[in-house]
Amino acid sequence: MAIARKLMSGMFNGLAAAKLDLDAKLKSYIETALWSSSDNADESGGEPLDKNYGINDLAPKAVEKMRRDVNKFFEENAKDIELAASEGQDGKQVAHDFWLTRNGHGAGFWDGDYSEELGNRLTAAAEKFGEQDIVIGDDGKLYAE
Repeated sequence: MAIARKLMSGMFNGLAAAKLDLDAKLKSYIETALWSSSDNADESGGEPLDKNYGINDLAPKAVEKMRRDVNKFFEENAKDIELAASEGQDGKQVAHDFWLTRNGHGAGFWDGDYSEELGNRLTAAAEKFGEQDIVIGDDGKLYAE
């Protein structure tokens, strides 16, 4: 029972835990993408996407692209993510910080919630993924580019 609780909390074996709760992390990643992106409807940048759009507005191929990125990030950085868990950062927070860091939003792994060395390693890993934009397609669906 104790092992099951640790698996569910993401605090046991980073890689196994990462796969176990990927849906929660993916949801956090997508929610972060929506509130930190705008619709570019006017010269000021428009409204945050989460004001008028939700997860269900993402095109299936956008969800899969985001899922692949989150999965790959967690797999490639399993040991550091396990260390992050020992510092109190759960998988949802790591996914949130992954989106912010990869897109240069001025917050993320390096802003003080992680030890400096760990934050620097996770920042470098996130930046390797490059920036990603959420755009509104002609069909009204959201796409990750």
